[in-house]
Amino acid sequence: MTQPEIVFRHGSCSAAVFENAVDRNDSSARTRSVHFQKSYRDADGAWQTTLFLRSQDLPKAVLVLNKAYEYLTSAGSDEEGVSP
Repeated sequence: MTQPEIVFRHGSCSAAVFENAVDRNDSSARTRSVHFQKSYRDADGAWQTTLFLRSQDLPKAVLVLNKAYEYLTSAGSDEEGVSP
């Protein structure tokens, strides 16, 4: 699996920024995407991930997603996360 450029974490929530190359017609472009997940331990103590959030997870999710958005838009990218 490709390694993320950067990961923002707060508590059990994380947002990872990935860069990908996309071929369009005769040219290629670099795009970035964000993968969000929440980690938890199951009944056996093994780490698992989910996309489901409880109300107390929402502020943490907002924080890491805002940090990812700030990273993408302050690095010379447009709002879509596409590098120039």
